[in-house]
Amino acid sequence: MAREAQLVLDLPVDPGCTLDAFLPAASNRAALDAVLAWPNWPSPALILDGPAGCGKTHLARIWAARTDAVLLAAAQVWDLADPLARLAGTRCCAIDDADLVGDEAMLLHIYNLVAERRGGLLLTARRPLAAWNLSLPDLRSRLRAAWTVAIGPPDDRLLASVLIKQFSDRQVRVEPDVVELLVARMERSFAAAAALVRRLDQLSLSLRRPITTALARAVLRDLELQTTAEEVAH
Repeated sequence: MAREAQLVLDLPVDPGCTLDAFLPAASNRAALDAVLAWPNWPSPALILDGPAGCGKTHLARIWAARTDAVLLAAAQVWDLADPLARLAGTRCCAIDDADLVGDEAMLLHIYNLVAERRGGLLLTARRPLAAWNLSLPDLRSRLRAAWTVAIGPPDDRLLASVLIKQFSDRQVRVEPDVVELLVARMERSFAAAAALVRRLDQLSLSLRRPITTALARAVLRDLELQTTAEEVAH
């Protein structure tokens, strides 16, 4: 009899965005120190830039919790009729993916508001400020004066820690040899780690099998073939 098909739901995962859950390493230590340095920042704004999944949003949530800041995604800032009303009486604001700016004038208003209140503005971005292509001179000059910290690519130790944490967030336990294999063969990025854990978790659930080195090799092989096919197509 054919095995009954399993419905796998991609449920939201609690990322545990607290200071205790953050994984410090050489690549992100300067960014963590900058977040914890508040309110002794050298300027009203701090910009954290780095690749997807490197911990920028985690750091923004840590800072927002410590400062009682309003935390907004870029889309909320640009799409709301009156995003300034969201700030109410607060003096701190964090904006995730701020390089996806759709309304430079509104970002300038938010900067000016928190500066007038002697507060702080934390901006995360995947691209460095020079690549934002800002057209408003006042906004450009203010952000150029901001404290900017880049988060670098992970080393093997951090990648392993990220994989273990993401499996743990999904309440999945894996053996050390699985993590060692993944670190040795995976793409060197936080985004790749997240995608790999998600794919392994879904496949494990659908097959009703634990995540073993054999399953990890199969998924890595599929990802390598997919990458090769995409490169050929382009």
